[in-house]
Amino acid sequence: MSRTALIGNVTAMLEDAGFRVSDRCAVRPKSFDVAARRDEDLLLLKILGNVDALDAATGAEMRRLGEYLQATPMVIGIRTRDEDLKPGVVYFRHGVPVINPDTAYELFVEGMPPLIYAAPGGLYVSLDGDLLADEREERGWSLGRLATELGVSRRTVSKYEDGMNASIEVAIQLEELFDEPFSSPVDVLDGAEEVRDSDPTPAAPDTDPDDEHIVHVLTKAGFTVHPTARAPFKAVSEDEGSAVTRVLTGHSTFTPAAEKRARIMSSIGEVARTRSVYFTEGDERRESVDGTALVSCEELAGISDPEEIRELIRDRAAAPSEA
Repeated sequence: MSRTALIGNVTAMLEDAGFRVSDRCAVRPKSFDVAARRDEDLLLLKILGNVDALDAATGAEMRRLGEYLQATPMVIGIRTRDEDLKPGVVYFRHGVPVINPDTAYELFVEGMPPLIYAAPGGLYVSLDGDLLADEREERGWSLGRLATELGVSRRTVSKYEDGMNASIEVAIQLEELFDEPFSSPVDVLDGAEEVRDSDPTPAAPDTDPDDEHIVHVLTKAGFTVHPTARAPFKAVSEDEGSAVTRVLTGHSTFTPAAEKRARIMSSIGEVARTRSVYFTEGDERRESVDGTALVSCEELAGISDPEEIRELIRDRAAAPSEA
């Protein structure tokens, strides 16, 4: 299956599951292919045939964008170089959760989250330690008795009851012993943070020198500007102190390619509930493109009042949709 067909199939599945899906980010560089929202769940999705194509820089960018936009970065893919991804299993690449299309269908359409995750050494599950302790005590078994049944140490059983995760083989043994599952679902929509290494969000890239004057003006106007490296926009700008909270920010000479980027920013903004603004070099006279505000750098240079900058963005950019 071609990557274009795979993206189309995943998009159709998400729409059937009640997600609103953005246009495909058909520009470079790009760290994700589509944004998708259902209620308060916002996803930034990279869709790949071979998930090993996700490099460290793209993974870092996806994680940064997830923090800036309060979204879950996620990869949906089919295989690695060595094997097909197993259904019902969450994998990780550079801190980003990875699932196959069958697992995505079960999660988003059928409401069945995966129970298994892959980590160095094999497949694992998250155990409900309190339930395990209650069932063991109700049966009158000591830690040593359960350890003998499982073929592990007493200390290991104690760790299971304190919340340590277990191999899938141990989880199966426990279910057979007690005739009850102890596995807890992997919360993929929260980034599967409970089962992956809790690495800090990678540091933001340096500002492009060509964008420094834009960042200076926005910062002076009260925005916190988060530069991006592999996104359809140059930055995510935040201002918690006004009606403009998050703004996808672009900047370049306004060529046909830039207009295409502005349209994609609008589509992403509609899904992510942000405004979008594109700062242009040159003589572009329009005030917006599909909801993305257009502001010339010459015009911006003539504004000294920070609130006037906010008002200009509010007036020209489409308001975030709650749909």
